Amino acid sequence: MAMKNKENVFTMQTNKQLTRLILASSSVYRRELLARLQFNFESIAPELDESPRSGESPEQTALRLAQEKAVVIAKNQPEAIIIGSDQVATLGGLQIGKPGDHEAALAQLQLMRGREVTFHTALCVLDNRQHAVVPVQIQDVCTMVKFRNLSDTELDAYLRIEQPYDCAGSAKNEGLGIAIIESIKSDDPTALTGLPLIALSSMLRNAGLSFFNL
Repeated sequence: MAMKNKENVFTMQTNKQLTRLILASSSVYRRELLARLQFNFESIAPELDESPRSGESPEQTALRLAQEKAVVIAKNQPEAIIIGSDQVATLGGLQIGKPGDHEAALAQLQLMRGREVTFHTALCVLDNRQHAVVPVQIQDVCTMVKFRNLSDTELDAYLRIEQPYDCAGSAKNEGLGIAIIESIKSDDPTALTGLPLIALSSMLRNAGLSFFNL
């Protein structure tokens, strides 16, 4: 079971660990996912402009922001491993970000209904320790999501219940949002929620972290 103190340090009752692990995010969804790996970790929110750059593809935006988040935190956190992640949704070349409010979320769902949307979830593990074997690891995990062709009334009702205004694509697949999704295709089922744990587990192993108290 994870326990949190007032400094946003999450401690687990299992898993021996000597290395500081920092999640470069304030997202509750990413914190909950990382806690599943049962490592002690800190959560620090990076401050940076997350706007896409001119001419940048959705994949490039996600990869750049994931790495920039880790780099921003690494500047003041020596001898730690920092995890950065970012997600960008795209439909027909159009980037779909966090809606921010009800009206924008409804417009997103109206655009996506009955269609397949690609979610790029980028992951960066930056090893800021002095003798790091692999200083930077970065990967984009794609998820294809087909949305149900629902009426405006249903979409509006869903949004008022779950209010997923801080989620790219305006739906929480880990919650009621699964009811407006027709299918999900991905090599990593946790990627859509915001932190690809299969890819992350591989990266942490490459960095020398031990699982299962070994």
